Amino acid sequence: MSDADPATDTSGHRARLRRRLIEGGSDALLDHELIEYLLALVTPRRDTKPQARALVAEFGGLGGVFSADAESLKRAGLGETGIAAMKIARAAALRLLKSEVAQRPVLASWQALTDYLHAAMAHRMTESARVLHLNGRNVLIRDEQVSEGSIDQAPIYVREVARRALELGSAAIILVHNHPSGDPSPSRQDIALTREIVGALKLLGVQVHDHIIVGSKGHVSLRAQGLM
Repeated sequence: MSDADPATDTSGHRARLRRRLIEGGSDALLDHELIEYLLALVTPRRDTKPQARALVAEFGGLGGVFSADAESLKRAGLGETGIAAMKIARAAALRLLKSEVAQRPVLASWQALTDYLHAAMAHRMTESARVLHLNGRNVLIRDEQVSEGSIDQAPIYVREVARRALELGSAAIILVHNHPSGDPSPSRQDIALTREIVGALKLLGVQVHDHIIVGSKGHVSLRAQGLM
């Protein structure tokens, strides 16, 4: 069987999608067409366009589809192979974006960092928090999720952040959390917690470079806003 077989149908529609993708690159296909083609690879003898359109409508776009958990995708009508196709696409994208951050000073590759964080967190349906630990050259040594919460809260404990920074020998950290509402604007609680962590880690000789809040509408840097 050739590698063209899974993406061929009698109308030639999938063959045209394939040609546009190969010749035009990543921007050649619409969001639903990318999902349609992915699903075609795992269900080659089925018209996957209606399901792809339905998924984009259900989850609000490509990022929402790829970030949805397996149970949500199952409720939306995907089987195990379809769910796996979405998960492998997301895993590959995150791996690529994270590779742009690794082994480089984070402060010198800020756009790559925010691209990675947006892809990883912007479309999550629940709030989560993570801490990026950096060495003395500001190179990422550990990216750890520290909390998984509800739709509007993911607690971060100052003592745990400090303890982990000491364990890893971190010279600096970057705090990150997402707002499932899509609006990355910091709350009063976000600001107060950030200042508390900055104060606690300053006593340990660990710098807090920033607290980044990510949402589907963008991201906010508390340092850039003068809030820390």
